[in-house]
Amino acid sequence: MSPQKTSTFFSKTMSNRLNQWDINGCLYLNSFCRKQAVNHFFKIISRLGDGVFWYSLMCVLPVLYGRSGMEVSLLMLGTGTLCVLIYKQLKSRLVRERPFIRSSLIFRGCAPLDRYSFPSGHTMHAACFTTLVLWHFPEFSILLVPFSTLVALSRMVLGLHYPTDVLCGAALGMLLAGAANYVFLPGFI
Repeated sequence: MSPQKTSTFFSKTMSNRLNQWDINGCLYLNSFCRKQAVNHFFKIISRLGDGVFWYSLMCVLPVLYGRSGMEVSLLMLGTGTLCVLIYKQLKSRLVRERPFIRSSLIFRGCAPLDRYSFPSGHTMHAACFTTLVLWHFPEFSILLVPFSTLVALSRMVLGLHYPTDVLCGAALGMLLAGAANYVFLPGFI
């Protein structure tokens, strides 16, 4: 086999394995959503992750920490806007159908905000905001780490995202938070 054919074969094989891993992971996590209590719980988490929780946190930080809390809240507002722009661009260009659309075995636990799944905007925001806040106020870790983890899980449990959507969304969110922190609040690092 020529080196080019070997490379093509290898990339197709890896792509097929990753797709199968994505489907299997989504099927497994989504299976919990068929229980009404689990579905209801993750719908609430997902709804809070839409922004309600984060907007509330942005309002609380200046009250608790004064100017430094206001700076972090403004940074959250700016990075949140960038997250929306980035994930909307990626979704419109990559057009990856949501799991419940691609497989009839996946139960749609709630209505999606849009058609495409890659990357997870909820997870991107959760990872970005959690990273920013914990950099400056690590005492919030007891609240933000579990909440952000639940937001990420909710996206898969509800059948709205694949594991790779969530992992890439988290990575993008953390990268954006790091870059924003470095550029806008260098004295805090």
